[in-house]
Amino acid sequence: MANPLHFVPKVDPKLELERQLKAAPLENAEALLVGYDILKTAHANGTLDLVNGLVGGRDAIAGKLAEYAKLPGGIAAIRNVLELGKILMALDPETLEELTKAVTTATGQHRAEVKPPSLWALAKRATSEDSRRGLSFMTLMLQAVGKSLRAAPETKEK
Repeated sequence: MANPLHFVPKVDPKLELERQLKAAPLENAEALLVGYDILKTAHANGTLDLVNGLVGGRDAIAGKLAEYAKLPGGIAAIRNVLELGKILMALDPETLEELTKAVTTATGQHRAEVKPPSLWALAKRATSEDSRRGLSFMTLMLQAVGKSLRAAPETKEK
């Protein structure tokens, strides 16, 4: 039968932890100062109070969330949020950034218009290459929405 080996660590684990704890403030001084600054800012703008309230009311909050999640509307809302997340994941961030810039520019141009453009000006704008590209995208989206509506199951009212 095998005899157990007797193991005696060269360093006491408790003493090593105490040594690391004593050295931590000096080794991590910059990180600690940043942490204190974050705490100070969070306290000043009320974020700590919010977190404290959330932690203190976690049972009530979790109970309400569970109560609403059990309802058919709650289940639908959760599923909708997940589907919207899929849409956001499918978007290319650079394309979305360009779209944001374009919307901002167009909004500024629209606000600068003193009077509505003439039908001729609208027709010229609509027939530009960029407008046709945008209309192509919009009609593809419209076609996909129509297709998905046709494929969607009928909802039954109770």
